[in-house]
Amino acid sequence: MNNLSNGVPEIPNESERIAPATLLATPPFYWSLRRELWENRSIYIAPLIVAAVQVFGFAISAIGLADRRRGVLLLEPEKQRAAIEMPYDMVAIMMLFTVFIVGLFYCLDALHGERRDRSILFWKSLPVSDVTTVFSKVTIPMVVLPLVAFAIIVCVQLIILVITSVVLLGHGMSPVSTLAAIPFFQNWAVLLYSLIALSLWHAPIYGWLLLVSSWARRATFLWAVLPFLAISIFERITFGTQYFATLIKYRFVSFGAEAFTFHPGAHPTIDSLSQLTPGRFLVAPGLWIGLLVAAAFLAAAIRLRRYRGPI
Repeated sequence: MNNLSNGVPEIPNESERIAPATLLATPPFYWSLRRELWENRSIYIAPLIVAAVQVFGFAISAIGLADRRRGVLLLEPEKQRAAIEMPYDMVAIMMLFTVFIVGLFYCLDALHGERRDRSILFWKSLPVSDVTTVFSKVTIPMVVLPLVAFAIIVCVQLIILVITSVVLLGHGMSPVSTLAAIPFFQNWAVLLYSLIALSLWHAPIYGWLLLVSSWARRATFLWAVLPFLAISIFERITFGTQYFATLIKYRFVSFGAEAFTFHPGAHPTIDSLSQLTPGRFLVAPGLWIGLLVAAAFLAAAIRLRRYRGPI
């Protein structure tokens, strides 16, 4: 006979008593962020595919690595470092470009997709505010994707280092030349700083895309791009100037001028942590103007989501 048949109520165990309280204590933002990761697997699948292609491509190119390394070691020290470091730099550049593209298309579909498939009716029925929902979505391109990029870049570079070492040892050469030429920990510190600076610098871009995603009924990409093209063409034809196009270019690619100090008259490379200028970056007018614009875009996106229904 069980406890119910004896008239004695069954007492839940410790885990069963704690679980409901834990669920209630979990902030909605956490579950909103988990939802984004569940529904948008491209956030990590696309970078992983690019990483696999990079490793596979380097493994093929490693066939002639020993002969190339012998030739590189005959060059000047600066050229040696540039040549040895090039595959590792290409890994970082390709991954940064990948996560940027993923972030753009994610933002364009983040609020539009739930209106298109009418799931917005379900999500609005939950006790999660529009502010929480929009901020969980902007967290993906500004926080999650940079962290994913950093982790994958470090892993791919370590895999390339192992492949290089094995190939060189197999040809009777020392892999020390790689470690001597590349300051890995310094490069990873520069990479992490660059990702943080780039994320803050691109905040108005992500804010604008989320605004378009919450407003447009269809063709979000065209609505996001065409206004800027139209304004640039109108200014060029009417006034013969390119101030607006220059402003857009500044927002996309000019964060480095504020975040780093490059050697004058040389290729823009970072070979010392002293070239990082976080103080100058944090007081740059372009950064704070961009953040204010991003805040305005997000506020508009929150308001639109509150009143926009399914498409």
